[in-house]
Amino acid sequence: MRATVDTEDPTASTGRATSAPLGTRELFDALASGDGEDHLRLEDLLAGLSRQVFGMLLFVSTLPAFIPIPGVGGAISGPATMLVGVHLLVGMRRLWLPRFVARRGPRRSTLQAFQRVIDPWLTRLERVVRPRMTAVIEHRAASMFTGLLLVLLGILLALPIPFTNYLFGSLLLVYAFALLERDGGLMLACWIAGIVAIVVFGILSGTLAAAATQWLGGLFA
Repeated sequence: MRATVDTEDPTASTGRATSAPLGTRELFDALASGDGEDHLRLEDLLAGLSRQVFGMLLFVSTLPAFIPIPGVGGAISGPATMLVGVHLLVGMRRLWLPRFVARRGPRRSTLQAFQRVIDPWLTRLERVVRPRMTAVIEHRAASMFTGLLLVLLGILLALPIPFTNYLFGSLLLVYAFALLERDGGLMLACWIAGIVAIVVFGILSGTLAAAATQWLGGLFA
């Protein structure tokens, strides 16, 4: 079973105007407002986000990386990050999720707690982040390159590399902000940081090459 999340109507779940999509802070505030015991399904979180859908999915996918239990966060966030990357790599404009994934999601209390943690950092980012150089976000080739980096970073995040979950999680959050705000300048900085992370933690250590070979071998076996 699979589910295609409707991202075409930006007013579907929030009533916002198509000409004025919510900023990152407004989106987070809207999602965090309400009963902390509410279970937020991904298909509801992402419905109607249009161009922001992949940024929001990446944000939600990154949250488990900050679970302070070795091996757990990366095992969840890594494949989820790869899923976002594959969407961008193959040029998909509509979000596809397996139905069992679409019906899962965090509790609102998790978003509320994380919002309190990142709020100071988000305030700093808001001073410099804005829609600019949008071709870096929207151009097919640029989007594919972003997707490739996310797939590779997702592989690294899923691997048991000590003391890297918070590092990769923080980097992927910045990728998410760049996608949400359509900030091509910030995305360029993410590209550089992503390449450095892949070289340092992946290629030089051999973990990425081994994982990628095993993954590709499984695909064509």
